[in-house]
Amino acid sequence: MFFIYSRLRLLLLAVFSGFVTGNVQAQPVINFQQVITGLSSSLDFVNAADGTGRIFIVQQGGTIRVYNSSYGLIGDFLTVTGLSTGGERGLLSMAFDPDYSSTGFFWVYYTNTAGSLEIARYHISANPNIADAASKQVVLTIPHPVNSNHNGGKLNFGNDGYLYLGTGDGGSGGDPPNNAQNGNVLLGKMLRINVSRSASAPFYTIPADNPYVSDPTVMDEIWDVGLRNPFRWSFDRLTNDMWIGDVGQDQREEINYRAAGSTGGVNYGWRCYEGNNSYNTSGCGPIGNYVFPVYDYANPPAGSAAVTGGIVYRGTAYPAMYGYYFAADNYSGNLYLINPTNSFSTTVAAGYPGFIAGFGETENGELFAVTLFNGVYRVTTSTVLPLQFTGIGAADEANGVRVRWSIASAQQLSGFMVEYSTDGIRFSNVGTVAAGNGNDYSYLHIVQYNSRVYYRVRATFANGSSVLSSVVSLDKTFPAFRIYPTVVNNRTLHIETTLQFKSAAVYNAGGQVVWRKDISGQRGHIILNMPVLAPGAYFIRAENDTISRTSKFLVD
Repeated sequence: MFFIYSRLRLLLLAVFSGFVTGNVQAQPVINFQQVITGLSSSLDFVNAADGTGRIFIVQQGGTIRVYNSSYGLIGDFLTVTGLSTGGERGLLSMAFDPDYSSTGFFWVYYTNTAGSLEIARYHISANPNIADAASKQVVLTIPHPVNSNHNGGKLNFGNDGYLYLGTGDGGSGGDPPNNAQNGNVLLGKMLRINVSRSASAPFYTIPADNPYVSDPTVMDEIWDVGLRNPFRWSFDRLTNDMWIGDVGQDQREEINYRAAGSTGGVNYGWRCYEGNNSYNTSGCGPIGNYVFPVYDYANPPAGSAAVTGGIVYRGTAYPAMYGYYFAADNYSGNLYLINPTNSFSTTVAAGYPGFIAGFGETENGELFAVTLFNGVYRVTTSTVLPLQFTGIGAADEANGVRVRWSIASAQQLSGFMVEYSTDGIRFSNVGTVAAGNGNDYSYLHIVQYNSRVYYRVRATFANGSSVLSSVVSLDKTFPAFRIYPTVVNNRTLHIETTLQFKSAAVYNAGGQVVWRKDISGQRGHIILNMPVLAPGAYFIRAENDTISRTSKFLVD
């Protein structure tokens, strides 16, 4: 019997700089259809790209099973020996040679009996459904002392023909030795090597364009640094963009993105940053040295604990899913759909199977989820809800910024959270707006800040899911000196300035001082509550020991 999990995707907000209108791509209704059971701690789902349509399931205990394209079990493909299991250890991943049909080689990744991380190469036997266990050749061993966790876990070939591996930081909490930022160890990194098909050593070499080959302080195998535990990551099979799900410490889970063609040498921030939050910035460089995630989420909301990086759907069976990146939380059963063509707008949906350990795709690009305890599910879609978002914008007001947005329709909508940032990267929730019967909403954020400010809106729904918009920005940089309004009818005058004055005095048209205010130590946005003044023209003069500024205003 097939079991189907389904939850509706309700609203996708598209946010642009300024106020815009338009329709938004409808969200697919995602179903999980169980297709393979009877597995033991299944972790990875791969195909050989050899035209057979076969499916290979990696189990943590060391056995790889092979299935036909109709999910029928063919048998055990290989049992990897010489490994340690338990906790996060075991057989973690496999990758077939891009030219497997001709070479018959594949590589596996596991923790060996000493707990070290190891890549080994195998060859197929005369039987295409059974590997030659005696062909094992250890390719790379990475010392992983002390702790059993944070091993990373995914091998992938890029379209450049090189083998990539994401490694964890070595475990414990907070990366005590700072491995992720240490170029002398291969832990907490993305590695890139040129594996050999030769019968003799060396079994891999270093690609000439690896970013650190001329840097004696960084190991040549390293492609990127600053990862905590990139347990699952992938290449988009169409674009070759890299997507990394990096498991967080205890505050944030993150999804990182690098466009195809980007050079290596990226620092993803751990342990200086956890997601978009600071973690331990002692000894860290300027914030511009780091690449921050395109999406991160709190750990926990209830039940969330570890992101499982996923795959961009490029199959043909479900056009509504096409181009979306799918990821999950390993424990909560939350699913994350990211649209990279719409400023990485993200849908969060609850109610799917828990303990999703990985995503995989068949030769023709169809998407599957592997669970630790409940086998394999095919990811499908049934219907599409027509959803429209009609506009969003942000405008300056006397006391802050007014964020406005409108929707055409939504079902089961609970409300909105307005999120704010000063750098466009790290956002915090500044207010909530309840869902009403109308289509237009706004929120006034009381804020004074001398910089550009950024906002996004998170729509929340009754089933626990949410949709995160992209970003709208507004320049809140203060001028050297400006007053407003120029016509006062409520006794309140505002000064915006980057300068610091001692006093502000109001003069009538005859040059007499009618009111004075001590503003020592103030700058930025200064609010002056004046006494009742007769209608007419006035001047305000702000001054300190060396400079003064004067502006005219009218009292109505």
